[in-house]
Amino acid sequence: MQVYLVGGAVRDALLNRKVVERDYVVVGATPEKMLSQGFTQVGKDFPVFLHPKTQEEYALARTERKSGKGYTGFVCDASSSVTLEEDLLRRDLTVNAIAQDNYGKLIDPYGGKKDLENRVLRHVSEAFSEDPLRVFRVARFATRYAYLGFTIATETMALMQSMAESGELSTLSAERVWQETKRSLLEKTPHVFFTVLNQAHGLNDWFTELESNLDTALASLKTAVDLEKAENESFVKDTSSETPLPESSDSETARLITRFTALLSHLGEEDAKQLCSRLKVQNQVSEIVILACKFKDFLLTMQNSPADLLALFNGCDAWRREERFTLLLSAFAPYAHSKGVDWQEQQKRIENALAAAKQVNVQDIIATGVKGPEIKDALNRAKLSAIASITD
Repeated sequence: MQVYLVGGAVRDALLNRKVVERDYVVVGATPEKMLSQGFTQVGKDFPVFLHPKTQEEYALARTERKSGKGYTGFVCDASSSVTLEEDLLRRDLTVNAIAQDNYGKLIDPYGGKKDLENRVLRHVSEAFSEDPLRVFRVARFATRYAYLGFTIATETMALMQSMAESGELSTLSAERVWQETKRSLLEKTPHVFFTVLNQAHGLNDWFTELESNLDTALASLKTAVDLEKAENESFVKDTSSETPLPESSDSETARLITRFTALLSHLGEEDAKQLCSRLKVQNQVSEIVILACKFKDFLLTMQNSPADLLALFNGCDAWRREERFTLLLSAFAPYAHSKGVDWQEQQKRIENALAAAKQVNVQDIIATGVKGPEIKDALNRAKLSAIASITD
């Protein structure tokens, strides 16, 4: 029984990047032997075990044979006779097919180290084409390592194009595609993900609404990244700190919402709904995107009327969902900037109008004797008057 460190941990260490998690492959073992040593089995489709102390993943060396469509259509062989080289051969990219033994020696049968040095993402074997999810994974890796100058090998891009044109990408689950998309959106250069998919002819199945105006979408996404960078630099300057505070999960979600909103804000409401529905985007994100697309004309117009502002507040339910509305205004900033709008001034105007309208008390209106359906009309008239008093 031999244990090797594999995959991302080896790759990132060679790139001098922080190693977040470690995965191991075990050669010459059986499930029974792993269990007898205190490991806990967690893999359903193939034997993966958690170390009794570190909880790190240890997978038995395995081979895979295509048996059906999609990324789940594989037959696995995880017998004790499978070699390390056979296990590495099934992996997607050469840079992910490097192993390291307990003494620090690299086992690199497919030239991954050289490709790392040359900044190339290259498929290990033709079996790459058997898993359509790899088109999205390569796009994500290209996004993550774009700042280091990585490119995709010509033959790998050709293979990705062939996979996209075969229709296999449509067999993927929405959850898997969204997961790759979400992770890419949070990288330093998220626009690379969509640029690569476009080059691979891979937008059609999942992002068809972006195809006709991709340049506009990516320009807005880049603006979102630039605004974040400027805000972060301002924070560091103001606090005289060399490093910003660590991100919370809430701030990461806000960043995801802002970037995805920036990407889709040029779409119409129905197109945005279709794309979010197809990807099964969580409501917390899709609600903001769809509101941005629905009300973008109201949001962009600097001299909109009190009636338009009231329609905006009512349509977004800003009365009961003020936190969501605030997030919408923040997420809309990149698109507004890309359209040349002074968003700081516009956002202040909208927020002041909302604050004035919220001062209207429905109980005061009822106290005047208004009843039934007339209450809503009277309330809207009072809110309109309050908005007009500060916008005229």
